Amino acid sequence: MKVAIAGGHGKIALLLARQLTAAGHEAVSLIRKPEQSDDVRATGATPAVLDLEHSTATQVAETLTGCDAAVFAAGAGPGSTIERKWAVDRDAAVLLAAGAQLAGAYRFVVVSSMGAGEGDPDSDDVFQVYLAAKGQADDAVRESGLDWTIVRPGGLTDDPGTGRVAVGDHVGRGTIPRADVAAVLVAVLEAPSTARTTFELIGGDVPIDEALASLPPGPPV
Repeated sequence: MKVAIAGGHGKIALLLARQLTAAGHEAVSLIRKPEQSDDVRATGATPAVLDLEHSTATQVAETLTGCDAAVFAAGAGPGSTIERKWAVDRDAAVLLAAGAQLAGAYRFVVVSSMGAGEGDPDSDDVFQVYLAAKGQADDAVRESGLDWTIVRPGGLTDDPGTGRVAVGDHVGRGTIPRADVAAVLVAVLEAPSTARTTFELIGGDVPIDEALASLPPGPPV
């Protein structure tokens, strides 16, 4: 499988690229800055310079040519403005979905957030807007013609992965190592049964494949 990863220089994306290539897949990591290319190549992935804040769906589709799947792992990041929450956490996700559809990369996975959709879009609080933007992006992806999966992790840590998680509609507050989020994304891409599902994700006691197998299947196309 050839997988495009948006936000390719982010912590989860770099872990994901390394895990995908180790599993025998091909990864193309979308980055904004050419100087990030060496970090991407070190994971085994191929860098592709593309700024989702200043691109068209056609340009995205051209970059995704030949890809089977796409993962949205981008984010405006801590300290960013309200405007960038909308521009990256919502608009860039919607743009990637449009480009993926044009390119025929129909398997589409979103790294969302626990609490997505619960924020106040009119708030002056950046985190409230972040949750609102994530929720609106998730809604737009669900309305696309893609085989989507929306993963909503809890608090992210840099602890070593355990390979064990808790998943479900509502799993309660908790944290999860980024390495385990990446491992879940790989497993989701390899599990067609997770298409058209949305689930929360935190660290837990159940092996990843077993946890994903426990999810109810998404609705048929």
